[in-house]
Amino acid sequence: MTRTITVFLVAGLAVSAAACTESKRARNAATFGDQPADITCWTYGTETFSGRSTGKVEYNDGGRIAFVDADNGRYTTIDGECRVVYRTEDEPESAQPDGPVLPPPAVPEA
Repeated sequence: MTRTITVFLVAGLAVSAAACTESKRARNAATFGDQPADITCWTYGTETFSGRSTGKVEYNDGGRIAFVDADNGRYTTIDGECRVVYRTEDEPESAQPDGPVLPPPAVPEA
């Protein structure tokens, strides 16, 4: 009897934790769903991409992002450590920083 109750409690906790994660993802998708973003990516401390998306940036569990590049209109996918900064609709273009973006610190060789 207690084993059955324990199984139900663990299952209930797992479902509620997944619901919180899905709720957060849905809220973020509604807030930033189709807004342009400034994207900068690095691989081993070297900048590999810097540009802007035309709208939504999609993420997968493997660390890859996908978006439509505003410069050439092509669907682009990138692997690496990326920083995605969504722009709000009322934010003027000149409000974006003009200075260089520093890459994350290099990973020491093993």
